[in-house]
Amino acid sequence: MKNKSAVTAKKIATLSVFTALSLIMFIIENQFPPMFIPGARMGLANIFSFAALVIYSPVEAFVIVAARTALGAVFAGNVSALLYSFTGGVVSMAISSILMYTIYPKISVMSVSIVAAVSHNVTQNVVFVIISGTALTFGYMPYLMLLGILSGGIVGAIIMLVFKKVPKTVFEKAIGKRYP
Repeated sequence: MKNKSAVTAKKIATLSVFTALSLIMFIIENQFPPMFIPGARMGLANIFSFAALVIYSPVEAFVIVAARTALGAVFAGNVSALLYSFTGGVVSMAISSILMYTIYPKISVMSVSIVAAVSHNVTQNVVFVIISGTALTFGYMPYLMLLGILSGGIVGAIIMLVFKKVPKTVFEKAIGKRYP
């Protein structure tokens, strides 16, 4: 069995594809108007960083989050949003990593995804309040949490469906080892 943390050409290629797909999903999602709250999106780009967390480790998932948020800010022409996206992504991936490596499988992948999405939204709102000094946006918090539950549930369901329906051999070929 190969070392899960070893850097191989196959791993770099797989992570590059995940990053590209995540960026494409971000760009597509960015073309639609916000959901109910200014700037609110479904967060479907997180499917690929979450998949990297499940298949590889937190390090690879963080790399995808960092690359997607940096490139997404540049391609969307909104570099100032990088601060919100990056901090939200890092905090939510840190929480996902902790949950996946300590509590899972006592809680489901969908539960992890929901907690991550809610923490992402809350973090972005807190960062906005700190930067702008506009505490009134804390009024959005209940709506951001509800939106996080919805979007986290969708992302979690997609991840569960992919890992349930796609043959394990596909993942084994991608990562170069036997998948559990």
